[in-house]
Parts: sequence; C-alpha cells; structure tokens
Amino acid sequence: MDIDTTQPWGLAIDFAGRATLIEAGHTIHVNVTDTSLSDIIGPDSITGTYSAVNITAQFTETGTNNTVLRGIGRVTVPPVGTDPVVPDQTAIQRAVATALTNFADNTAAYAALCTKWTTPADSSGGTDSTDDTSSAP
Repeated sequence: MDIDTTQPWGLAIDFAGRATLIEAGHTIHVNVTDTSLSDIIGPDSITGTYSAVNITAQFTETGTNNTVLRGIGRVTVPPVGTDPVVPDQTAIQRAVATALTNFADNTAAYAALCTKWTTPADSSGGTDSTDDTSSAP
C-alpha cells in the first residue's frame, strides 16, 4: 500500500473515519475510530488522558458453496502522556498488511482442513454396505 503523505493517516478517510482501497486484488474496508464511548473527542474525565485510536482493515472473499474467507487486521495507536493521539501515517498500512497476512493464514488453514476429509466411496452419502452394524448376529 502506498502512503499518501498529504493525509494525516496516510490515506484519505471520510468524516466517519472510513476508507476503501484495493490491495493485492482485494477490496479492503478501513475504519479509524477512537476507543472512547463519547462522540466528543476529549480527555477522559477521570484519568485525564485521551483514548487510543483503533485502525481496522477487513475484507471477505466468497467462493463456491457459500464459502467465505476473511482477512482482518487491527492496529492501535495509543496517546502519549496526556496529549491526544498523533496520526500515524503507517498505521493503516500496517493494518492492511496484517489483514492480508490473516487472509493468507486463513486460506492455508482452510485448505489444510479440507484435506482431512476424503470423498466417501458411496456417492449416495450413505455408509459402506460392508459396514452394517444394524443387524444382530
């Protein structure tokens, strides 16, 4: 991902902290939010410190038979002392890289899981006729 040095977070985000970008062929959704419960950005009334900022990057890819693989990345930028968080132009880039790595890991894990099942000899989905345990001798 190329960093836009003209933007505080390295990528143009909308008023709600959202952006969408294409990276490695995936449409990745980015969200930049503070961790406070308030809609007003200010120091916590008890601790006097500002909230950290979370950057999430996530995407899904859908395959056949409703298979869905996800890639999720999250980076937290903490405040320094009692000052508000200073935008980090590499934070979104790191979150996107983490999401792509997570997707690759999930893809490998899914492929490994699929190799554990073998195709049944009986195409009807039933059990093998030589393994009949329902009748008593």
